Amino acid sequence: MTKIIAVALFATTAIGSASNLLWYRQAAANWNEALPFGNGRLGGMVFGGVLSDQIQLNEDTVWAGEKRDRNNPEAAKNLPEVRRLLFAGMPHEAEVLAERTIISTPKRLPPYQPLGVLQMGFADDAHSAVSGYRRELDLETGIARVRYRQGAMFTREVFSSAVDQVIVVRITCDQPKHVTFAATLSRVSDTKSRFEGSNRIVLEGEAIARDSRHAEERPVGVKFQAVLLAIPEGGTMSKSSGDLSIVGADAVTLLIAVSTSFKPRDIEHDLLAAKRTYADLKARHIADYQRLFNRVKLSLGTAPAPDLPTDERLKRVAAGAEDPHLIEQYFQFGRYLLISCSRPGNMAATLQGLWNDKLDPSWDSKYTININTEMNYWPAEVTNLSELHEPLFDLIDLARPDGRRIAKAIYGARGFVLHHNTDIWGDAVPIDGVGSGLWAMGGAWLSLHLWDHYDFTRDRKFLAARAYPVMKEAAEFLLDYLVDDGKGHLVTGPSLSPENNYKTASGVTARLCMGPYMDTEITRQLFTRVIDSSTILGIDADFRAKVKAASDRLPPFQVGKYGQLQEWMEDYEEPQPGHRHISQLFALHPGNQITPRGTPDLAKAARATLERRLANGGGHTGWSRAWIINFWARLEDGDKAGENVTALLAKSTLPNMLDTHPPFQIDGNFGGTAGIAEMLLQSHAGEISILPALPKTWPTGSVKGLHARGAVEVDIDWKDAKASRVVLRSPIAGERNVRFADGRVQVVNLAAGKDFTIPAR
Repeated sequence: MTKIIAVALFATTAIGSASNLLWYRQAAANWNEALPFGNGRLGGMVFGGVLSDQIQLNEDTVWAGEKRDRNNPEAAKNLPEVRRLLFAGMPHEAEVLAERTIISTPKRLPPYQPLGVLQMGFADDAHSAVSGYRRELDLETGIARVRYRQGAMFTREVFSSAVDQVIVVRITCDQPKHVTFAATLSRVSDTKSRFEGSNRIVLEGEAIARDSRHAEERPVGVKFQAVLLAIPEGGTMSKSSGDLSIVGADAVTLLIAVSTSFKPRDIEHDLLAAKRTYADLKARHIADYQRLFNRVKLSLGTAPAPDLPTDERLKRVAAGAEDPHLIEQYFQFGRYLLISCSRPGNMAATLQGLWNDKLDPSWDSKYTININTEMNYWPAEVTNLSELHEPLFDLIDLARPDGRRIAKAIYGARGFVLHHNTDIWGDAVPIDGVGSGLWAMGGAWLSLHLWDHYDFTRDRKFLAARAYPVMKEAAEFLLDYLVDDGKGHLVTGPSLSPENNYKTASGVTARLCMGPYMDTEITRQLFTRVIDSSTILGIDADFRAKVKAASDRLPPFQVGKYGQLQEWMEDYEEPQPGHRHISQLFALHPGNQITPRGTPDLAKAARATLERRLANGGGHTGWSRAWIINFWARLEDGDKAGENVTALLAKSTLPNMLDTHPPFQIDGNFGGTAGIAEMLLQSHAGEISILPALPKTWPTGSVKGLHARGAVEVDIDWKDAKASRVVLRSPIAGERNVRFADGRVQVVNLAAGKDFTIPAR
């Protein structure tokens, strides 16, 4: 097999550029330049080399490790002492004790791992130079493509079919008998491969953690099997040294099917896709994909987009150029990624979505639920991909059993708890260390996504059967977890403001505390949703009263010495005033406790908080910058939001348009897409707000198909920064309040299933 290498190619003139087309003049030199594709479960990254190519592969249940009891048996009996030390102003002593007695054993959770690599080596026509090279990802069809001329014109197309549950690779040439290459499946460790019949390679293995950080893990993991099936049209096929070799074919279709021990599949059933023509497989894939993708259209200008490759356009933006069409593309790319890595019935999107090439990925590519996993799903409802939220709800259900066990074992509490990470087995324990892991609000925050799904769809059956039971359990935990601070307030703890630290008056730097404000804000938000839900459903009046009584005792917001919203109960100094987390602004976004008109003084403090963070270097990670976009949008400052969209593209976007922390994390893509939507449409304050944060750089445009709370779909046209046409439609009849950027509020009465048009004024 030819060794996989990066191939330098001749630069060529682009043959045209569509607004939803990522394209490049050269093959990917590394993973950060490769193009992602997926069907929610199966995916990969297309490199696009000429003589030597690789498609790195992933399947969403290939995780190292196993389900095991990680609870620290010392936790429950030491919890009261940790709280006492924190209340006594002894955080260092509390952290030492908590690290030894509450953090899980072992301390780490297992990682998500790659499936393997499809490697392809192509015949070299030494007499023909390579020309006309183009590598692209078509967001309109969900198909990656490579084209080049080397004597003849060669084309490869790659997609992952959600309909047929196979990865499809199609290799063609415009001249007969010119397709010659060798292919194999491989993985860097823990696998073996074999031939099966004349046209199959079978790769079998087990995902085992090999990094020293997981030394306490047993060498076991999810077992998997991948089958590569080659379907040549003409030519001859042979096998040797692990390769399937095809010589002189007119065209070849490769299919890859996968099963794992975590979610077994009938591979033979999936490979019945081979009975279909390539044209049929492609048409079925496109129809299924476009059913989701085509729901939303966005245009941010009338001038043509620059006829340049995507990586060159990103460099131009980094150098100060305006490119609103690249922002359109970024927005739709986020929707493409969610369609590609979060389909009903599959696993939720991890820290890297579906895409990971390392056995030991950064932060184990798990579910980091102190912001990142939640951010992954911010665009689901507003960008009209509501059903793609379902894998997150499944993850919550998967984690609730262990969450109940840990709630009782550590805190003596009812309900369920999740800390700052979980995995494919739904582990609920506090991991890693007290500096990040001893934060018991993950389950509460995640449960709010169920309310959001109800609020956008107004599906009462979903609220009754799925959302309310989960939120009630999360609230039960909080009722038992909260403690009296001695001043009449109920506070959480031991806890922390995610991953940040503070400095006490005596000069001690610490992280653990009692009652950080993000905890209070999440608690208040959840209690409000539980009260609302039980009222809507007409149930649990006694429980509702208990929740209301506890909510009334939560600490009020406080404004600190810099005019900022306090992050902690005390107005501590911050060793890192530009910290990447801005957790105390949860109440602004994704919460709705702070709004410019409802709480103007708190909105002013939120602005001061943002300005202080940014002045001290905040927003230096992609996901943090994405959150900042959403904050500015909620503060209705379109120019600030727009500046941060540009900064996200210029500073935190890789050549393949994926977000970088650094390294790669997908949450910035999803948070950025959600932020762009928030700039155009908001619905969290009891009204549908049209163009609430439109920057001067987007004076003319249109958007079709965004969703507002209350089950309303919205189309907006605007010109000279003013809405010229607004169309609302809903399956549910009734009045809606619509706010325009000039302050005008119009009450509209929607008829079920009928468009309501608000003309220019």
